[in-house]
Amino acid sequence: MASESGAQALRLMAMDEDDLAILSAHVQDAVLHVRDMLFQPRERRFILALHRYDWVRTNAHLRVQAGLHFEHVRKAALHGFSQDRPDDILNLLSIVFAPGDAPSGEIVLTFSGGCAIKLEVECIEGRLADLGPRWPCKHAPEHARAAGEA
Repeated sequence: MASESGAQALRLMAMDEDDLAILSAHVQDAVLHVRDMLFQPRERRFILALHRYDWVRTNAHLRVQAGLHFEHVRKAALHGFSQDRPDDILNLLSIVFAPGDAPSGEIVLTFSGGCAIKLEVECIEGRLADLGPRWPCKHAPEHARAAGEA
């Protein structure tokens, strides 16, 4: 499905660590409010609504609303932020998998400011889908270079 900007709506599924790395690259620098996440323990699902930066279209600075969810979630733990502050904004930096007893482990969503979400999962199953049209933003996200980087 093409959006108003002519870009194809992104739809990705992650079933292993390699897939998760690709999904992580597409949501790097996504922003969301604390209120835009939900753990559904009965369904064993964790859901986030986010505004991801479109890293594929480098000729324009665009964001798009997207939905991200993980299945087979046994437990969700928040670090560095509180659901008591629903208007706080989080900036997603990466998503990685820390293996446990195969195929289980932890999916760790790392945010700026030392914040994180740790999802204890039976296995990796995540999906990302664009939910609407892209809109312009003023700047591309920037990252400070590590000491010694050129």
